[in-house]
Amino acid sequence: MNAIKSFFKPSSVAVIGASPKKGKVGNIVLNNIIYGSEENEKNGVVGGFKGNIYPINPKADEISGLKVYDSVIKVPSEVDMAVVCIPPKAVKDAIEDCGKKGVKSIVIITAGFSEMGAEGKNLEKEILSTAKKYKIRIIGPNCLGIISPFCDLNASFGDAVPKRGPISFASQSGALCTSVIQYSFEEYLGFSNFVSIGNKSDVDDSDLIEYFHSDPYTKCIMLYIESLKDARKFFKTARNVVRDKPIVAFKSGYTEEGAKATSSHTGSIAGSDAAYEAAFRQSGVFRARTLSELFDASRALAYQPVPKGEKIAILTNAGGPGVLAADKVFSLGMQLADLSEDTIKKLDRICPPNWSRRNPIDIIGDSTAQRYDDALKVLMNAKEVDAVILLLAPTAMAHPLNLAYRIVDIQLATGKPISVSFVGMVHQESENYLDSKGIPEIEYPERAVFAMYALMERYRFLKKEGLI
Repeated sequence: MNAIKSFFKPSSVAVIGASPKKGKVGNIVLNNIIYGSEENEKNGVVGGFKGNIYPINPKADEISGLKVYDSVIKVPSEVDMAVVCIPPKAVKDAIEDCGKKGVKSIVIITAGFSEMGAEGKNLEKEILSTAKKYKIRIIGPNCLGIISPFCDLNASFGDAVPKRGPISFASQSGALCTSVIQYSFEEYLGFSNFVSIGNKSDVDDSDLIEYFHSDPYTKCIMLYIESLKDARKFFKTARNVVRDKPIVAFKSGYTEEGAKATSSHTGSIAGSDAAYEAAFRQSGVFRARTLSELFDASRALAYQPVPKGEKIAILTNAGGPGVLAADKVFSLGMQLADLSEDTIKKLDRICPPNWSRRNPIDIIGDSTAQRYDDALKVLMNAKEVDAVILLLAPTAMAHPLNLAYRIVDIQLATGKPISVSFVGMVHQESENYLDSKGIPEIEYPERAVFAMYALMERYRFLKKEGLI
């Protein structure tokens, strides 16, 4: 575990293959470690890693203001972690030097290994054998790198760093990592650890979720999986981890053609999707089948409380979205709450005579933020309601930003989970405010329902395990 920790909380980092040439991976990685991001570098803001940084390059004396060493062995102090950005045939010797230096962990960004066929597989076996000789742990090869936001460490060639937050993410696809970072800015998602695993020659999903389990900043674990090299080990580890922290996994390559694409991408075999499906269920891992499901479920589980029961209320100002949400609730095997007489009487005093008088609670199209506020308070305090899905079809009377403020206050006061859809609204101030306060706000009602489904599945798992 200490070796895994050194990836995310190192005291010093060496970049083997650091380059003075702009645009080269070795230059981007080094400057990301120094500055934190490409934007910081452009603005001259040194917002990156606070520990010692050692560029390694036998043909340079200084890069980005740092003294360069021709070998990691020549570094005068200890080196916790190394990031390797050199041609594949030179990697084995670099690992040998790291072993002699006492380096604990290595991120190999270099591609050209098992994903490239027989010769690459042999190279990968050689570097792994060398690393094992010195008890060095490896992430990669063929990866984007890693980011540890709480350590201000961007040891990757991505162009941005996600915000700090409660989600740990590991992905077998480096390109997907960069896309997730961009998405996270739009949706105010925050991360505690961010890892591109690549070929998984050594450190794999099991090692990472075990570390994330121990990480105090992590509340939810999000995974993109193309294959598992040791599925038995993964699901055994996951079964233990999910008792404390939810895991959301998107397993791609579930069709025959998708499995073939997986093999050519990272040189691994996808395996039977039916077997994966059964194992996910048995272990308690929540399976997402699309990227939107991965994001929606992870956001809900990371930021919202687990409900204390299964009865859901849908609050809406429009019949259509309410019906869509109700259909999705039932299709996912969830339950709508039966409103008590007391709750109906309280809503009668708030709503016009033609409100729906049943769940979904349609409080009519002329609803103001105040009517929403009053109705939401009733539902969030009703004993028969365990969670609320709030839908808003935008109108001139509703004042979405005003309503967003009230939703956050009511959720904090009651402690019950809520998911929201301001239907069709994208990149609005109201949406941004809800996202920034940990309320899942999604432009489509069905996705707001799915976010709540993840929370309900978490409740069911914890109840089955006797943990609540």
